[in-house]
Amino acid sequence: MYAAESALDHRTADPAPSGAPAAAPAETRTEAATRDLRRVPIHPDHWYPLAWSREVKAGQAHGVQFAGDPIVLVRTATGKIFALEDRCAHRQVPLHAGVVDGESIRCCYHGWTYDCSGRCIDVPYLGKERLPNGVRAYPCEERAGLIFVFPGNPALAGQQPLPEFASVADKHYKTRRFGREVKCHYSFMHENLMDMNHQFLHRRQMGMMRARSLGRRRGADFVEVDYTFSREGGKQPMGEALVFSKEGGEGNKDVMTVRTGYPYQTLKIRSGSGTLVMDLWIAYVPLDAAQRTNRTFGMLSIRRPGIPFALDLAWPLLVWFTERIFKEDRWIVEREQEAHDRQGEDWNHEVFPVIRDLRDLLRECGGRTVIPIQRLETQV
Repeated sequence: MYAAESALDHRTADPAPSGAPAAAPAETRTEAATRDLRRVPIHPDHWYPLAWSREVKAGQAHGVQFAGDPIVLVRTATGKIFALEDRCAHRQVPLHAGVVDGESIRCCYHGWTYDCSGRCIDVPYLGKERLPNGVRAYPCEERAGLIFVFPGNPALAGQQPLPEFASVADKHYKTRRFGREVKCHYSFMHENLMDMNHQFLHRRQMGMMRARSLGRRRGADFVEVDYTFSREGGKQPMGEALVFSKEGGEGNKDVMTVRTGYPYQTLKIRSGSGTLVMDLWIAYVPLDAAQRTNRTFGMLSIRRPGIPFALDLAWPLLVWFTERIFKEDRWIVEREQEAHDRQGEDWNHEVFPVIRDLRDLLRECGGRTVIPIQRLETQV
């Protein structure tokens, strides 16, 4: 059990000499020397959501980023969506500032025009036989209100499955789409959601809750863990009551399963009878080249109760409750990132076996290059 193993975490490193910077504990120095997780880039050979469908209107272009690479999403007048490098091959200005013309996009500067394959099909002042090279096109798909792009090797796009969103399409569920930018490496987000032992962080929102791990499973591209919860203090918030079947305690049979199926995460809650009452899917997309800022894309589906429109009436309360939880999570992971950048390496002394497995998975499935360290400037 985790409670027993956590006693190992009471060891401390010897203090640094006066005036000298603190050194990482030996255990963490060894792990970081192997491969600092916070310097592992996300692997590009997967489908990533880069925008909500509603953000790209018909006849418009929309600029996005993936790990520092600018990409333009184009929706033609007929509703077709495609993705290109966000640059004109001529003067390198962003294509998202251009004009959607039929099934193509025209650069705002000299009018160079590109089709959905990235091929340059028109330069107004050149003959057709003299057209220059075009720009890179990305495999692009739209599903469940999200626009997915495959930023890696396009030849592998057909081998990687797109996520399934069964609950989103099911009329028995109501879905909330949410997300925003978070200033941290994506691995902190995975750890935060999978480690339910951090309920103390949310004590003001949820009271005193205790998580109990029922067991974990590990595969080549996934880690998952089951939890139950008991209440040790405080009243159950109304927002929580909309999801969990009862107050908690020994009689509570709800089971939460958190899974990282690289590169996505899911969180599912099933009642004692096995009914799926909550279904969360979430992805973290690095925006900058240093991968220190990511944009989250989440879909939270709640099963409708037997009373008609009850969930619709309570929905604003659920949104308010979940926003407060996400705000606290966002704040804490950004503090973790600041600590890593200040220390220059990963000093974390992880004792929870599930998170140890998760960290190994993210290293193994991540990109093979190394992100340069960004140190925070020390204020005098």
